Amino acid sequence: MNENAPIGRVRSLTEPPVAPPRPADMPPTPSGLAAPPVGPAPRPAFKPRTDDGDEFGRAMAAEVRQAPAPPPMSTSFKRQKDDEVEAELEALMGGFDAADMVVNTPGRTRVEDRSHVPKGNVGQEGTPGVQQARVVAVRGKTVFLDLGAKSEGIVPLEQFEGEPVPDKGTIIEVVFDRYDPAEGLLLMSRKGAAVAASWENLRKGLVVEAKVTKVNKGGVDVEVDGIRGFMPISQLEIGRVEDASTYIGQKLKVLVTEANQREKNLVVSRRDLLEREREEMKVKTWAELEEGQTREGTIRSVKDFGAFVDLGGVDGLLHVADMSWVRTSDVASLVHVGQRVQVKVLKVDRETNKVNLGLKQLMSSPWDDIEDRFARGQSVSGKVTRLMDFGAFVELEPGIEGLIHISELAAGRVVRARDVVKAGDPVEVRILKIEPEAKRISLSLRPLPASQTTAAPEPDDDNPPPPKPERKIPLKGGLGDKDPDPFTAKT
Repeated sequence: MNENAPIGRVRSLTEPPVAPPRPADMPPTPSGLAAPPVGPAPRPAFKPRTDDGDEFGRAMAAEVRQAPAPPPMSTSFKRQKDDEVEAELEALMGGFDAADMVVNTPGRTRVEDRSHVPKGNVGQEGTPGVQQARVVAVRGKTVFLDLGAKSEGIVPLEQFEGEPVPDKGTIIEVVFDRYDPAEGLLLMSRKGAAVAASWENLRKGLVVEAKVTKVNKGGVDVEVDGIRGFMPISQLEIGRVEDASTYIGQKLKVLVTEANQREKNLVVSRRDLLEREREEMKVKTWAELEEGQTREGTIRSVKDFGAFVDLGGVDGLLHVADMSWVRTSDVASLVHVGQRVQVKVLKVDRETNKVNLGLKQLMSSPWDDIEDRFARGQSVSGKVTRLMDFGAFVELEPGIEGLIHISELAAGRVVRARDVVKAGDPVEVRILKIEPEAKRISLSLRPLPASQTTAAPEPDDDNPPPPKPERKIPLKGGLGDKDPDPFTAKT
């Protein structure tokens, strides 16, 4: 720009650019060589327009250059505006979690319209995402719900499979899935029910149905509504899984633990879902558990001393002595893992969270009518089952054992029971005493005395025995006449 040109004058496109002054310390350019270009490269020259439009544009540009800059906004006014905007946003988004409103998608961030979601979306037990809803109608394959929000909610009727169709007014627990702006409805799911999955709604914590397709290294491949996923073998069950191939072809309810659409990565867990359901049942079971109850449970594990039974989030011990009236040491012959059993609650210790269960207590005891089958003095056959320091136990029939005390093993003195009998020996014993309340029978292996081998005839009331004749000879030492002295009689 020419220094003598008036301020605001627009340089003509035909005027060459003015080079900046050459610094004094720059060395001179050698002769014969072109000087290096200084400053910006010159624009190509054009032919200027001479119509009125071009003149108008040059005049407007000059006015813009000469227009004064607007005054800066005061700091207090700017802060006031920012506070007003934040207050409006807070009023619109109150009650919502921003983390739940943001859904990450590949290459972009989308904020869902959740203004229709009911506030306080928490159930009675404080379970996140669970709330109470009232059934207002059932139309076709859809259940319509009143959630206390601006829009109605719907749940697929198929999520009530195996249950009766809910009546109007029924209260159910549901979880928010997403909002459908086209229909203006809240898409809900029953608590714990599997939902239809797609990359649009797959997120961590969602319950879906997965079909096991094949066994892979470290786990199994699954298919969730056409989407391929993976489940580690440690996430199949709460306990250890020895053979994962038994799950191939099965459809399992699982929990999404990782979902990345960009990398097409889906990881699910069945163990997390089972543990979550177990914790929910545990609270309910402990509230209902009382001694004397009869409850149904599932055998979870079998040990040498008994078995552990799952009563619904609470494990109880079924001791081997309480499994059957017949004494046995082989627990596996009585119960097996996965078996459904009816048990009686014998003891509940809430301080140590221990529960003792019984199985034989629900069966008829062979001791109930023991006196109808056995009597005192009766000789019966049995088998020696155990030897102790104080005697030997004999099984008279399944569930009925009697004790032969060491003093009743033989006519003479016995030091050790094994010197007379051994386990498994058949014996013929005599019943000495029966105690049904204490469930005890005393037995004897000693032979009867010779005077008792012949049984005395039993008295007959109709034909009483004749009276004994009166004794006329006075007994010695009696009050009658004394016998004559044999020495006096001789004299």
